[in-house]
Amino acid sequence: MRMAGAAAAAAALVALLCASAAAAQSYNAIFNFGDSITDTGNLCTNGKPSSITFTQPPYGETYFGTPTCRCCDGRVIVDFLSSKFGLPFLPPSKSTTADFKKGANMAITGATAMDAPFFRSLGLSDKIWNNGPISYQLQWFQQITSSVCGNDCKSYLANSLFVFGEFGGNDYNAMLFGNYNTDQASTYTPQIVSTIANGVEKLIAMGATDIVVPGVLPIGCFPIYLTLYGTSNSGDYDGLGCLKKFNDLSTNHNNQLKSQIASLQSKYASARIMYADFFGGVYDMVKNPGSYGFSTAFQTCCGSGGGKFNYQNSARCGMSGAYACSNPAAHLSWDGIHLTEAAYKQITDGWLNGAHCSPAILHN
Repeated sequence: MRMAGAAAAAAALVALLCASAAAAQSYNAIFNFGDSITDTGNLCTNGKPSSITFTQPPYGETYFGTPTCRCCDGRVIVDFLSSKFGLPFLPPSKSTTADFKKGANMAITGATAMDAPFFRSLGLSDKIWNNGPISYQLQWFQQITSSVCGNDCKSYLANSLFVFGEFGGNDYNAMLFGNYNTDQASTYTPQIVSTIANGVEKLIAMGATDIVVPGVLPIGCFPIYLTLYGTSNSGDYDGLGCLKKFNDLSTNHNNQLKSQIASLQSKYASARIMYADFFGGVYDMVKNPGSYGFSTAFQTCCGSGGGKFNYQNSARCGMSGAYACSNPAAHLSWDGIHLTEAAYKQITDGWLNGAHCSPAILHN
């Protein structure tokens, strides 16, 4: 009993210290860049086309009660970050009516790191269905800065939090869905990572000092890949049941990105560049789902009941015949491609406290 009491007291102290750090640490605004993992509505600023699945129920049901153009049942990572620092949810940067003084979201579903000509050169133009790469998102950000900080942007942005990515996931998706194998896709990793690093440098040149740069996810553990690329060869899987070669692609990307971030941190000593370990955070949930409150790591919550992982391309979440499970919070995967609100909350906590972010976003 005495040991249990001591453990509880220690846990309370840790919680108090984290709360104190959050209270002491404040930002003018949060500016986010990325793809569908953190898009809060850019793809829907001109309406919600019914042809796009995530504009349909049951998307959004957990928190908002209606689809919000988030590829999730509820909130995504930047929503939790905004709440943590007492800021409003980030409006999409393409909005013509939003106030961006407290932050803006440049992320757009389908975004890539590389520009369209890159994919054209690979014969993959038809695999990129939305044009919102890093270069465009930086332009969108520059277009709103005058309304945000006028002529004093350096100091304003120096006290703002930037989240730059995840980028790269859709670049690899285009190649893999375009019949490139993982070895072929990995030959382009240096270009992709360099493009990400160049984007970080451009933000620093504008005045950013606190920048979170996430790596890519363990795609070999995701229902879409497990369904489309599953094999009968047990050697293709790791001990958890994830496809090894796809996770190796992600790991290679992340290792190169970490190396680039280390170089940038040495070059820009006054900046605080944080590597967010998306891969490690999600992989730990796959390894220990019960520790995070999940009853399953691989079973998609929203689908049509098909296959081992409840994922079918022809009947995805938001399509006719698909439905959501009764308790999304017990699932890691929402729609086979994106995670649940509950998973994003866990990831955000890991970024804030440093369990899966180096250094932690919260600091003294």
